[in-house]
Amino acid sequence: VAAFLAGQPRDESWGALVEEAVLKVEEAHGKISFTEKQLHHGRGDFPALSMGLAHSGGRRKPGNVYHSSTAVLTIITTLLVPHCFQRIAGFANGAFQTCAPAVFQYYCTISIDSIKVGALLDWNPALHRSFPKSVWAACTVNFGPATVSRPHRDSANLAFGWCAITAFGWFDPDKGGHLILRDLGLMVRFPPGSTILIPSALITHSNTPIQKGETRYSFVQYSAAGLFHWVYNRF
Repeated sequence: VAAFLAGQPRDESWGALVEEAVLKVEEAHGKISFTEKQLHHGRGDFPALSMGLAHSGGRRKPGNVYHSSTAVLTIITTLLVPHCFQRIAGFANGAFQTCAPAVFQYYCTISIDSIKVGALLDWNPALHRSFPKSVWAACTVNFGPATVSRPHRDSANLAFGWCAITAFGWFDPDKGGHLILRDLGLMVRFPPGSTILIPSALITHSNTPIQKGETRYSFVQYSAAGLFHWVYNRF
């Protein structure tokens, strides 16, 4: 399997839940003064903030994602607390377990002898994940308001691992916001509220522009390869 389009759960409340997530993102966007690096980066020209555990970019050991100020940390943490984001994260987690159970289990229980990935948090109690019901170590919120990513691969992620991408906003999915999986020769219709799982370190991906006046945001969950290396090598 090279990509798994999980779509949306069969839940009549899902549309309202996704709309709530949109409003939360827009509210948070208005409170943050983004840095130049957060506005312009390898994935595109739109503001993005991450949360969770990281081990890449010159870090000597795993740590929490760094933020420029306590105020920004408070805003992004508060954004992810509501039920809407917990549900979105949980749905993606369930889709991961369904589409790639062996890899999902590897994310849960990387082990040498008695060492398990849960011991990473025991090793440093100051580490924290954003979602207790998600196996991914980190997440990124792309604040748009027109999130159009350029073709890229997320090379710091686990090479054979998966990341989950959820799109939301106010846009016509027939006329824009399609996910492009260039290596597979695919352009996937990707409506608001939908989730797809891809091995983001291996597949070049991007998305098409949306129409003028529309908004598109995205929420991505992933784990850095360095975290697995650290556990495998006994911290």
